[in-house]
Amino acid sequence: MSTRTDMSTSMAEPLPIQAGPDGRSHVVALVRLTTFLSPAFPVGAFSYSHGLEWAIDSTTVRDARTLSVWIADLLGRGSFWCDAVLFKCAHDAAGRRDVPAIVEIGGLAEALAPSRERHLETMAMGEAFLTAVRASWPNEFLKRLMVATGGRLAYPVAVGAAVAAHRISLTDALPVCLNALAANLVSVAVRLVPLGQSEGLRVLAGLEALIADTADRASRATLDNLGSATVLSDISSMKHETQYSRVFRT
Repeated sequence: MSTRTDMSTSMAEPLPIQAGPDGRSHVVALVRLTTFLSPAFPVGAFSYSHGLEWAIDSTTVRDARTLSVWIADLLGRGSFWCDAVLFKCAHDAAGRRDVPAIVEIGGLAEALAPSRERHLETMAMGEAFLTAVRASWPNEFLKRLMVATGGRLAYPVAVGAAVAAHRISLTDALPVCLNALAANLVSVAVRLVPLGQSEGLRVLAGLEALIADTADRASRATLDNLGSATVLSDISSMKHETQYSRVFRT
């Protein structure tokens, strides 16, 4: 029996996601969403700690309890809340195919970065995300968006626009994106605190209700609802710039 791979199958074109109550299209949308937000998606998320490396080095975050509090604050009143609002507004604009609005939201997102390293993190991940999505899932609207922005968009804006361009609903996408952000920080802590993997999973399990609540609040938000009150997290990202020994880029 021949073991030659059938290239017509292995290199098939991505399936279109149609509008409307098509059960199969919804399954395709969910599969694509999990791919976009997988830890293996090539955006380099594993290289960034969002300032958590300094918080661990200073023993501000030292165990599962303090890690859970740290991430919960980011979700409820910090940078992850802002990311959720930016994601939602970019998703809405992309749903209208409004490139100028996304460019404006992207500029605001970039200006909100409180430190050089946070700016590096969100812009590098956003650019890598758009590049990867465009390469494997060609989309005419994203092509227009990349021309307008030079491919440079803050990560939550890039993801929000891309999932809308691929007809993935906000209801599905926003909580999954927030969970991916939280999971990345748990992964950082598992390696650096260190926490056991089971402890890390318990932290994520304990954050599920807050992630759902944050996604629900953000789904009804506008840019007027942007605002962060997690000053120590912002300071940690600044302190990380001169940290003596570092594993992560931020």
